[in-house]
Amino acid sequence: MDIILIPGLWLDASSWDDVTPALTAAGHRVHPMTMPGLGEPAPEVGIADWVDAVVELIDGIDAPVVLVGHSGGGNVAWGAADARPDRVTRVILVDTVPPAPDHGIGEFETVDGVVPFPGWDHFPDEDVHDLDAAMRERTAPLTMSVPARVPTDPIALSDERRFAIPVTLLMGGYDRQRLEAELADWGPWGAEFSSIADATVVTLDSGHWPQFSMPERLAAAIVDAIGD
Repeated sequence: MDIILIPGLWLDASSWDDVTPALTAAGHRVHPMTMPGLGEPAPEVGIADWVDAVVELIDGIDAPVVLVGHSGGGNVAWGAADARPDRVTRVILVDTVPPAPDHGIGEFETVDGVVPFPGWDHFPDEDVHDLDAAMRERTAPLTMSVPARVPTDPIALSDERRFAIPVTLLMGGYDRQRLEAELADWGPWGAEFSSIADATVVTLDSGHWPQFSMPERLAAAIVDAIGD
């Protein structure tokens, strides 16, 4: 299977380096991505450009694909699945949920037209509890700024065939019961999730960045999801 790995905000293809060997060993062809405008002053780049980059890669692969999106990369994966529902056999979301139509990833402080990485201390303990000091020191230099429009641009979703694509949510600390309870209060996010015909929730018992804290466990979960 061809697996397209889409990083979250501030990360590039190298953020998957510790995950890809196990995926390759399982017989998969792996395509980790670096998104347009990362680390550059690119005011013209928005979320649609990130989705288009994934769609272009899908179109260049002569086979069905699995999309894996971490965090904000999940928005991109879902947008690409909406654009190519006949080419995507599964969407795997890493510690995130499918975005609601016409909504963005979130608001972050911008500096000179970009969103710099705010540092590990910016995030709640629930997200970073499994990143020790040595890991934070090692991974912080891997981060780069994101074009300011990417987190705030609304995602365009229009093809209801996306709901027929199986989705696996690899959640850090949430099980299905807790996830559904929270989504019930999230309005259009809850409606988007509940419209998916085949959605599986797997609890990783990790923080928000399992590709750093438990890459082998994450890889195994991806392999298991594809094998379902």
